[in-house]
Amino acid sequence: MFQMFGFGGIKCPRCEHKNAGDSGYCAQCGLTLGAGRSEPIFRDNRWIPAENELAVFFGVRELSGLFVKTLRVPATTRAYILQADKATEVPQGEYEIEGFFTRLNNLLRDQHAEILITRSSAMPVHFAFDDLQTAEHLTVSARFSVSVKVEQVAAFARHFMTMPGTVTSENLRDLLAPSVRQLASEFIAGQPIRDLASNLDLRAQLDERLQGSLKMRLAQYGLAVVQVDTLRLQHDKFDANRARIGSLYLVADERNVQLEHAKHIDQLYNDEEWLRLWREEQEGRLRHRRQEIGQDEQADKAELTLQGAERLQAIRAREIELYGRIVDSKNRKQALERGAGEIVTELEHELAKKGAARDDESTQWAHLRHLAQIHMRTELEIAQQAANETRQLAQQRFSHQLLQQQIQNKISQALGIEDEARKRAELAGLHQRQLAASARASEIEGEQHKAQWQALALTNAAHQRGAERIAEWEEQLALDRKRDLLRTDALKEVGGKAQVEEVAQRIDALRRTGATAESIAQHEKLLRTIEADGVHQRQSQQLALDGEQQRHALRQQEHEAQWQQELRRLDHAREEKFAQQAHVADMARIDIARAESIGAMSDSAKVALAAGPNAAALADVMKTQVHAGMSAQQLAALADVVAATNGVTAGEAARQVQQQLEREQARRDAEVDKDRRHQLDLLNLQNDVNKAALKTQSDLGAGVAHARFAPAPRACPNGHAAGPNDQFCARCGAAIAA
Repeated sequence: MFQMFGFGGIKCPRCEHKNAGDSGYCAQCGLTLGAGRSEPIFRDNRWIPAENELAVFFGVRELSGLFVKTLRVPATTRAYILQADKATEVPQGEYEIEGFFTRLNNLLRDQHAEILITRSSAMPVHFAFDDLQTAEHLTVSARFSVSVKVEQVAAFARHFMTMPGTVTSENLRDLLAPSVRQLASEFIAGQPIRDLASNLDLRAQLDERLQGSLKMRLAQYGLAVVQVDTLRLQHDKFDANRARIGSLYLVADERNVQLEHAKHIDQLYNDEEWLRLWREEQEGRLRHRRQEIGQDEQADKAELTLQGAERLQAIRAREIELYGRIVDSKNRKQALERGAGEIVTELEHELAKKGAARDDESTQWAHLRHLAQIHMRTELEIAQQAANETRQLAQQRFSHQLLQQQIQNKISQALGIEDEARKRAELAGLHQRQLAASARASEIEGEQHKAQWQALALTNAAHQRGAERIAEWEEQLALDRKRDLLRTDALKEVGGKAQVEEVAQRIDALRRTGATAESIAQHEKLLRTIEADGVHQRQSQQLALDGEQQRHALRQQEHEAQWQQELRRLDHAREEKFAQQAHVADMARIDIARAESIGAMSDSAKVALAAGPNAAALADVMKTQVHAGMSAQQLAALADVVAATNGVTAGEAARQVQQQLEREQARRDAEVDKDRRHQLDLLNLQNDVNKAALKTQSDLGAGVAHARFAPAPRACPNGHAAGPNDQFCARCGAAIAA
């Protein structure tokens, strides 16, 4: 069952009661503690969000506690009551307590409930980015409006309503800004500024792409993107001193179009500047290609690719757009008119290197279109894999940012706890969770770099598959040429048929002139030989060509199947990885909710849910706490009750209690004596060690003193030892000095 938890020990936002207990509900009115101070909702009981609020949510201990005043639900509000895993919408109107529960008879008045108050219409969230770039690397500032509403109440409650609070436009802006910027940057970087200024359909395409991508990313959180509006795309040109020369409003309202400093695009840049911009764009594409070619050779080049992943993705999108224009063009002139001249030149150069150029212009253009289609398919596969990876990472980052916002909100609410000891404990725990969330943010960044590094390998594999497709296409062209030659040979057979007709006429002439049977037989044999050779040769060539065609088709199907299987394997591995990460995040969220729910439980509920040994220990602690708060008369009455329950008199019960106390006292005294004896043994052992050390030091000092003051040994002049009283050496007879 879903239930949000508040902070105990803070002031109630509705009745201003100071709560000192651990309960998350106000002891006086039953409101969940920690809710925001909304005057219309909590004081006037009029459920309407503020101007910058998408949703307001809180809980009550008993649903009947809502009706401190008449409940009013305006027409601009959608209100839901979550109780027993069900969300019940409260229709607009005014309600008294009896009429409310009569109309919504599925709700229980004496059970806790959570209330969600949101808007009936979508709330616009505004975004501003000043560092977007076009295909020519020209800076563009953009303004967007994204209209968001709550769509799925259950999913929204699961992710946002972990504690009482609000979801404001500032919260949504912080959560959605990375995704909006990434999507807008990829689209604008794939378009030249001339197209942005002249093609009015691009604005609708940009809005559609933003809405579709954001809607897909926010669906699992219960939010829906109703509308996206591109309010402004503006390019400012500056001189060397950073003074603005002019501004070009690519997308703007009528007021901005009429501004004096608005200029036409050809007035901002002359032909020489356009040529310089075109060269810079081509150099960027060439650098992109060189990095892709050399990314396996040196790690630093791959690192550059990681740093410029967003720009490279935009270049790839631009190339896909140009390839698509070539594929849709019927001839070379039409492709040049559509702005795909540089790609046409590259493809013509590639065909010339392969020796595939034809004199027939239509055939050459068909080959160039097919080559562009192969390149576009390769780039689309790379872009699709990158988009899937980006979407998964964006959802993961969104969930983590949402968790960080919730932790920050809890810290703000914990600051309102009046008990300093409790406040410090709560803040310490929340700061630990904040540090863990910061560490997780670093892990997400590392995973993003790792994913981009793996994308490089995928890019190489996709380009290798593109080269295989080109080789297969060239083989197909060779087979088509053989088939053309076979048709040419079939046309040449017309001459063979003429020869056969000539031989047949000669045979008829011989028969009319009465030639011999042998001559006629020889001509008939020649006729049959010519016909048989022609048929055999055509059949052999056709069979060989059909067999080669089938082998080529099978190889192509096998290679394509292997590549598609590899793409599916990558998709499955990616989904499994993000599913595991989402599971870990959900388990962490469940553990937090479990700890909060246990903290909000009463002591009896904790005993009921605890394991056997823990329950027994907790029951003893609770019993001791209860006994400690009793007076002597209450303890005597409790003894009488226990005696009556066990069938003994009060005196016997007192005697048993006294005996139990004596046994407990004896056990404690024995433990104390045991500890005292142990301490004495340790002291005696320490004294013995000290005595031994002192004796050793004393003996050493005496030896040193004796050696210092003892007389020197006597010896004769020849070095022979002598006694203390000897006057002559016993060995050599030399006189010894006194």
